[in-house]
Amino acid sequence: MDVADDRASKQATAARIYDYLLGGTYNFPADRAAGEKMIEMFPMAPAGARNNRAFLRRAVRHVANLGVTQFLDLGSGIPTEGNVHEVAQSVDKNARVVYVDIDPVAVSESLDLLRGNDNATAIRADARDAQSILDHRQVRELLDFDQPIALLLCAVLHFVPEDDLAADVVRTLLAGLPSGSYLVLSHGSVEGMPERAAQLEDAKDLYKRDTATQLKPRTRTEVLRYFDGLDLIEPGLVWVPQWHPDADDPTDFVDNPSRSACLGGVARLS
Repeated sequence: MDVADDRASKQATAARIYDYLLGGTYNFPADRAAGEKMIEMFPMAPAGARNNRAFLRRAVRHVANLGVTQFLDLGSGIPTEGNVHEVAQSVDKNARVVYVDIDPVAVSESLDLLRGNDNATAIRADARDAQSILDHRQVRELLDFDQPIALLLCAVLHFVPEDDLAADVVRTLLAGLPSGSYLVLSHGSVEGMPERAAQLEDAKDLYKRDTATQLKPRTRTEVLRYFDGLDLIEPGLVWVPQWHPDADDPTDFVDNPSRSACLGGVARLS
């Protein structure tokens, strides 16, 4: 389905709902309607999206400062201020970034944003088909798989409800990366918040009904398995506002980080 067909379909997508929650403009009436329903169920959803985005920026800057100059961002969504290429290239102007998303609007807008930037591009692909991404011609042309690569899986795996498939996606991607690469991962979780159980079921129904994706938050133990065999960077897997907080971060969850409903961590491949 091309962009024109997608616009005509009027079906919401996870990428554009996320854009709406972030206050972006790359969304359609169906996305805004679904986003408003999400906010009714989870009033802190926009703050949660902002905090996840802030985690992504901090993690990219951290890894770039460690000398990594290549980034593969799956489920990258709609381009927003402070995107991966902007952060990475502020540390090293030659940093290279490949954005990957299944939403054709996200890819189209990313390509528009990246016009004239020879060190960054966007491709349309399904994160569930990990090997096809590793083998993609544009990925291979821009990234050097003999040098460390930062794999970014931020707020994407909770849209892969099948546990075995989600784990296989991570294993396949990591197996294709060289030693010294990094995994940056965040994942929705409502662990320790039983009062959100009913709301969570409503949110699952929303995504199943109004989008082409399904939603499955996971526990800390479940998310931690994605880091098996890797060296977790301190402070480990934590609520995203707790991961190397910065003075410019959103302050929505300073007193109660678990309300962000999102865990995040960064790890190195030995």
